[in-house]
Amino acid sequence: MTTLRSILFNTAFYTNMILRMIILSPIYFLLPRKTAFFVPKGWASSSSWLFAKIVGTTFTVEGLENIPKGGYILAPKHQSFWDTFALLPYLDDPVYILKRELMWIPIFGWYVAKQRMIPVDRGARGKVMAKVIERTKVEMANGRQLIIYPEGTRRPPGAAPEYKYGIARLYRDLDVPVVPVAMHPGLFWPRRKSQRYPGHFKVRILPPIEPGLDADVFFERLMRELEGASDALLIETVRDNPHVPLPPSAIRRLEELGAR
Repeated sequence: MTTLRSILFNTAFYTNMILRMIILSPIYFLLPRKTAFFVPKGWASSSSWLFAKIVGTTFTVEGLENIPKGGYILAPKHQSFWDTFALLPYLDDPVYILKRELMWIPIFGWYVAKQRMIPVDRGARGKVMAKVIERTKVEMANGRQLIIYPEGTRRPPGAAPEYKYGIARLYRDLDVPVVPVAMHPGLFWPRRKSQRYPGHFKVRILPPIEPGLDADVFFERLMRELEGASDALLIETVRDNPHVPLPPSAIRRLEELGAR
């Protein structure tokens, strides 16, 4: 049954995305940029609805009161394709720094370009990265929320952290709060797999780390607070969903925490 539901959901998920792009494109490209954001936000909400109705997976967002007004950096754990879109409806005017290759995808790249997302060559250094930061400053000055994953790429639940120092440089140069977000969608929507699992999980938004700290101090604090919250949430999520198959990384981490 899980396999059948996974196939049905994956089919519905991509069909929903393609049809919305085709049908709503004329409206999307004619509207002002920020107003047009209702299209991707609507797709995100409908995708979460499909996930709940077909697979039986739901989520709760905790800590919305921790989100500051205006511009800030949202720093979520990154485990799944789910967390690239599911939080969009909760943000006013988000912006991503993303691989420049994504801008070359027909239709999708045009959608991204309209929202003034910031493309970057992952191998870029020096002047190129300086230009990316300057571009980001312009967007943040307009009150936008930068979404950046501190580990850079998807990691399985419970995996040893591999934070990239780039977020510390952005924290220093942008001079805005950083809001850590702990969650474990990877237990229900695993990376690099087509299987989807039913259950319920929480997205926990932590109190913001205010600007003004030394970059190294900030970096250590971010890792300590986000990993501590992630460990607590992993124990809680597995306890509440005993049927969910665990990847080896989660099993090892639970054993290290004495929770298994």
